[in-house]
Amino acid sequence: MWLASELSVFAKVVELGSFSAAARSLQVSKVAVSRLIQSLEQRVGAPLLTRTTRRIALTPAGRALLPYSAAIAEQAESARRAMAPLVEQPRALRVLADPAYGRLLLGPLVPRFLERFPDIPLELDTTNALPDPDGSWDVLIQNGQPHREGLVGTPLGAPPVILCATPAYLAKHGTPQRPAELAGHSLLVASAEAGELHLQHGERHEALRVAPRLLVNDPALIHAATAAGSGIGVLPEFLCRQGLALGKLTRVLPAWHVADLLWLHAVTDLRRASLGPVRSLIDFLVANMVPALSSTG
Repeated sequence: MWLASELSVFAKVVELGSFSAAARSLQVSKVAVSRLIQSLEQRVGAPLLTRTTRRIALTPAGRALLPYSAAIAEQAESARRAMAPLVEQPRALRVLADPAYGRLLLGPLVPRFLERFPDIPLELDTTNALPDPDGSWDVLIQNGQPHREGLVGTPLGAPPVILCATPAYLAKHGTPQRPAELAGHSLLVASAEAGELHLQHGERHEALRVAPRLLVNDPALIHAATAAGSGIGVLPEFLCRQGLALGKLTRVLPAWHVADLLWLHAVTDLRRASLGPVRSLIDFLVANMVPALSSTG
């Protein structure tokens, strides 16, 4: 039995005049084209092409076979064109993000990703729920490593978390000089571990019991309340940069930072980890999100 694929490749080699051109057109290796031609010649029982360093030429057997090969190649191309409108478009890359941090960091990066990868459609969803292991999701942006079997996490960075407040709030309530003095202030916290605040300064470490005045799982709301003068906000440094630069916010206990609060990861199922679009997104996030997380000092 002669294979249609071999006949189609034979027709393409003759049409383009070289094995290399046929390989590029068919998006396969030159070795694959050569092997298919050799296989066809074995089936025919005679050489089909004569090869020189500059060109190829048809043998008598090749000239006799070419019309049939060309007809099969044309039928295959007609079938491809007819089916193209009916073939399902590539599924969008579904990305889930922890709304507390993923949304804030993904927002500025999404337009850049779409420009860099115009052929990868995205579907974004912010959620606090751990996704169904058998669900149709590809990448999850979350705080912390994955703990469920079958998932793998790629570290994206640890945003520095600082304390800040408005100058007006500090003028009215005083500026803490030591961590222990935070107990007398209104603390605004975006953390599930709000009962205890861990502060670090070099080798020094202090754990403070706190009763926040405001506890919200969205740092954007904490930032808004801090900017309104409601208290001392416990916030990722990247959210405070503009306010600090403009003098609208003041760093509280500038020598200290909040320890072990954030460690962002891009999580995916092991079964999807090697897919091209998944790798493209994760590599893009590693290259572009990590610099956004670093403190400007």
